[in-house]
Amino acid sequence: MAKCDQGYLCDICGEEVEGITESDLYLRFVTGQLPAERLLGTPERHIRCNPIEAQFIQAAGFSPVQLEGAFSKDLLDKDDVQARTALLTRGWLRLQQIAALPEPIPVADYPLDEFRT
Repeated sequence: MAKCDQGYLCDICGEEVEGITESDLYLRFVTGQLPAERLLGTPERHIRCNPIEAQFIQAAGFSPVQLEGAFSKDLLDKDDVQARTALLTRGWLRLQQIAALPEPIPVADYPLDEFRT
């Protein structure tokens, strides 16, 4: 496959990020962590290749990520863990929703309601 035929490559594992449902870049965008103007210049990675964020997603269809060490959610403030879990789970579910839409929507409409400009 020619380089121009490939999608975005993960800057962690080097494999192709095949769709929005596995995109850490778009997860950060829909959850208000990344502004739209930085989408094109920010490296892409799989959600699972960013275990610090992935550990907070708790949804059917997403295999849990258990992180060991200093950044494990088990060692963080329980209120912060609860808030991050709610946000990142909603973000992941939003990516599933966007991918399932019958027609494309503008990128400006991707974020969760509270992060749309």
